[in-house]
Formats: sequence, structure tokens, C-alpha cells
Amino acid sequence: MKTKFLIPILAISLSTVACNNNSTTKQETADAHAGHDHSAAGHEGHDHSQTATTQATAPEQTAVKAPVLSIPDFNFYKVKSGIAFSKADIKPGKNTVFIMFDPSCGHCQHETSALSSNYAKIKDINVYYVSMNDPALMANFFTSFGKELEGKANVEMLYDRNQDFIQKFHIPNQFPANYVYGADGALKTYWEGEKPIEEVIAAFTK
Repeated sequence: MKTKFLIPILAISLSTVACNNNSTTKQETADAHAGHDHSAAGHEGHDHSQTATTQATAPEQTAVKAPVLSIPDFNFYKVKSGIAFSKADIKPGKNTVFIMFDPSCGHCQHETSALSSNYAKIKDINVYYVSMNDPALMANFFTSFGKELEGKANVEMLYDRNQDFIQKFHIPNQFPANYVYGADGALKTYWEGEKPIEEVIAAFTK
């Protein structure tokens, strides 16, 4: 019974901590924001520290504490068509990246713009943007921030209607949260928050 009440609350909490760059990121990206001024991203004056603390502790009873080591079964939905998208639909033989994001997150917008400008470097990997936000808020995200990603065969915008990501993959503390899986479906690396696009592309394509 507890799960039914905790997960909807968790979805709300995740949206409020989007782009939080005050907490420590995972793995090699702990210092990714050092020396970076993100005030232009529209997050000045937002204090997410209290919410982030709640986010980090409250859901531990029911949700994934660390990223899964291999891609789990899931059911997402293509934002443009509403067609279901599952693990079986992932194109085989290449790296697969899941980007958990919030359309209103300035850091998510910035990373997407940078990836769009460097699309030629990521054209041979699967890139799946995943969000629990209303599809209406996601529909024009690429049009606004990633024009070169829109309509590409290897890039898909997915709606997580049933909150599969936070229940089966991981609960991130910051957006964008990037998860890189190899052609064998095994987790290669992940990080939370924004970092230099050169590092992002290197991780995606390694």
C-alpha cells in the first residue's frame, strides 16, 4: 500500500529538484560544475536544498537506489504518436543513452542544444529522452532546444506514463541525468547534472 502513495509524491518531488546543482553528482562528475556560472539558466533564486534532502531520503523504501546494471524491461510512450516503446524496440548493436529530463530545466535545455549542434558525433548511438512530464510540455522541446535532433531515427522523445524509470532504472537527484548502456545492454557510466559537451559526447560514444 505504501508504494501507491509514495510514487505519485515522488514524481512531484522530482520535478521540483530538476537542475539542482547543489548536491554532489555521481561517479566521475562530482566536480563537473566547478567554475561554471549557471545563473543564466534561469535558476537563480531557487533554493532546492530542502527538497533535495527529502528526495534523497523519502523514497528509499520503494525505489531504485543505484542505477541498474543492465537495461530493464520498461514501457514508455512516444510523445509524438503515443505508440508504446519497450526494451524490445531498442535498436541493437550500438550504445544506448537514456536522458531523464524536465522540459523546463535550463540545464536540460543547454545540454540538448549542445548535443543538437554536435549531432553528427552521436548519430550512431540510440538517444532516448525520457520524462514523466505532461506530453504537451515535451512535444516542442526539440523544436525549441534541439532542432537537429528532431525527427532523427536514432533519437526519440518518450513519455514515462507509469513512472517506470524511477521504479526500474534509478531515481536521479539532478537533471539532466544521463545513463549510457553498451551494445550488450550493460551500464557503462552515468552522471547527474550538466557537464562539458565534449565529456558528454565522449561518454556517449565510448
